Amino acid sequence: MDLFQPSECIRRERHQIAVIGAAEASPEEEQFAYQVGELLAAEACILLTGGQGGVMEASSKGAHDGGGTVVGIVPGCEGNPYLDVIIKTRIGHSRNVILVESATGVIAVGGSYGTLSEIGIALKTGKPVFGIRTWDIPGVIPCSDSTEAVQLLIRYCNSI
Repeated sequence: MDLFQPSECIRRERHQIAVIGAAEASPEEEQFAYQVGELLAAEACILLTGGQGGVMEASSKGAHDGGGTVVGIVPGCEGNPYLDVIIKTRIGHSRNVILVESATGVIAVGGSYGTLSEIGIALKTGKPVFGIRTWDIPGVIPCSDSTEAVQLLIRYCNSI
């Protein structure tokens, strides 16, 4: 074995995927988010969130339970208990730009105006947004469930 040649496992890129949604989410939205986190972990993606509760915590828990890596880009200094890495921005909602710019693609689950701002940033910067019961605006690719959203996003990631 040549030590200077990376193995197939090492050569595989680990995509960073942002999962966005409201800090106060419905049980159904939290279930979708949890499933998204689990599915992304199974695909060896790194999950990025705003690090708070609701959709962010549910997706973090799903990825954590699935053995994935979870990064929280938090507005202050604390995040949900499922984060492996906490990036303490202390810049409030302005962190939305950092979150989206750090991702290869975005999955939006439900959401309010903070989610809308992240969707806008993603679309403006050419990042794909796959949405599950989120804002119905041009550019967001509607998905019926978590599996469809993750499958479409992974297909996109593998095409670039």
